[in-house]
Amino acid sequence: MSNRQLDRFIGGSPGAVILKLVFLSFVVGVLMSALDLNPLDIFDGVVAFFERLWNMGFEALGRLGGYFLLGAVVVIPVWVVLRLLNMGRG
Repeated sequence: MSNRQLDRFIGGSPGAVILKLVFLSFVVGVLMSALDLNPLDIFDGVVAFFERLWNMGFEALGRLGGYFLLGAVVVIPVWVVLRLLNMGRG
């Protein structure tokens, strides 16, 4: 990879990108410390979110099917009527 391709890939010259990342890491670290956040707590929260999503997945699919049928009861007849009206014009 040439220097130009590397610069495009990482978003600038390597030195400038490293300085930006160091500065942003410091700022984010201070903010996380002020909010009393721990990276492991964030990771555990993400894992718990996906576990809850997985556990309710089948229930969610059932709800989605119900929403689909509820909407179809309205949308399909309206679509049929509009198609029939458009056929009469043509």
